[in-house]
Amino acid sequence: MNAFKFSSLLALGAALSLVATGCKHKPPPITHIGGPNGGLTGNNDNLNNGAILNNGSGSTGAGEVGGGNLPNFNPDDFNQDRNAFAADTVYFDYDSSSIKSSEQSKLSAIASALQSDASAKLLIEGNCDERGTEEYNRSLGERRALAAREALANQGLDSSRVATRSYGEDRPADPSHTQGAWEKNRRDEFVLLHPK
Repeated sequence: MNAFKFSSLLALGAALSLVATGCKHKPPPITHIGGPNGGLTGNNDNLNNGAILNNGSGSTGAGEVGGGNLPNFNPDDFNQDRNAFAADTVYFDYDSSSIKSSEQSKLSAIASALQSDASAKLLIEGNCDERGTEEYNRSLGERRALAAREALANQGLDSSRVATRSYGEDRPADPSHTQGAWEKNRRDEFVLLHPK
């Protein structure tokens, strides 16, 4: 009987030590999103009022979304017209940065408007619904904005005229916690920029 008590206590002690130390978790990989200083999420050099801003110098590497010349301007130094392209908001599927074919006509309208006004520039703001971690949503919002930037470049718009920002889940269009709200929050918004 003493051997049984001893082995029971030994098993209990082993179980408690496992619970106390916990499981070792591998940290999540850091997602490269382009931009200055490597463009890593969480890097304070890329944060602007809680948003990741991709307006650095240099160019994105081969195979990255949003390739081409990076903008060399700060969108905050321009007059911002949020109403010009309000009807052209592009919506995304859950956990996706792929632009749906149903959204392509909106990008064509934006590209056409910008090609007719050489002084105008564009800011694309990527947004997500509330599901997922803050860091993941910030990265997904940036990938969405870069996907729209690349689509506009494919339509002939000079990508150096287009800056991107990610707000992740911070600026919901609908703060409700429903499927309908989440669909409205997974979006790119387009801000027309004119010199001050």
